[in-house]
Amino acid sequence: MNGDPIIVAENIHKSFGAVSALRGVDLNVERGKVLGLLGPNGAGKTTLIRILTTLMSADSGTASIEGFDVVHDATTVRQIIGLTGQYAAVDENLTGRENLIMVARLYHHSMRESSSRAADLLERFGLTDAADRPLKTYSGGMRRRLDIALSLVNRPPVLFLDEPTTGLDPQSRLALWGIIRELVSQGTTVLLTTQYLDEADYLADRIVVIDHGKIIASGTPKELKAQVSADMLEFRVIDAKREIEAAEMLKPFAQGDITVDTTLHALSVPLIPESGAVQKALRTLDIASIAITDLALRHPTLDEVFLKLTGSKTSV
Repeated sequence: MNGDPIIVAENIHKSFGAVSALRGVDLNVERGKVLGLLGPNGAGKTTLIRILTTLMSADSGTASIEGFDVVHDATTVRQIIGLTGQYAAVDENLTGRENLIMVARLYHHSMRESSSRAADLLERFGLTDAADRPLKTYSGGMRRRLDIALSLVNRPPVLFLDEPTTGLDPQSRLALWGIIRELVSQGTTVLLTTQYLDEADYLADRIVVIDHGKIIASGTPKELKAQVSADMLEFRVIDAKREIEAAEMLKPFAQGDITVDTTLHALSVPLIPESGAVQKALRTLDIASIAITDLALRHPTLDEVFLKLTGSKTSV
């Protein structure tokens, strides 16, 4: 049932010597949803993932998956989660099929069950033709698909993806996005960290931004964009002598300053969040017989949100 949190973290603190990696992080992820965890390099994203997946202990605070404490019930938690890290956790000298069977056997499945599960996952991830080739012959996209397949061997209800598409070509990224969407449609809960803001925008139901070990913003992609930026109405005034007049007339429809480029005779108007603002602004210009061209309505992006919240751009 959607709506109830399946991942819960409360007041998580973690330091490495004098460096505070996490400073009182509270987090929850609803069942069957994708939470995108964004932040600059060194913000604490991977540290939080490692704590939630039982690979590291917090200095203080609590966390649970499906109601199981990640410290006291670590063995149970490991049975119900899957983890794909930033680097493919595969054996280069084994084939794709052998890697999958090995992981299934580690989960105590029989050889018959392991072989069947491996075959199912190879087909699901489009790797059947390469199933019996050594991993050293796989492309980057094929390795990442196999890595996610490995994290699904035990059919976990919760999947942690730590920058799963870093370094992949656009076609491979899109293929993985499709796989993630399919998993979520089948009820899997996903916590995703990524440096690609278009990826978070496309996949995440909700986004949390973390910086210097603290959560500084959260909401849906649409909510975050609305918080930090406005839709921008952009156009050029055909009669250059009337560009200032146009700017004055559009002030009632602007939140913030209107930018006038006197070289290009172009205006950028940050629109108020009001239904029909675009139509009213254009009607005002039309009534005043101010002719315009190159009209565009630009929506805010997550890149702008990220830059405004953290003061830095994402990097990969």
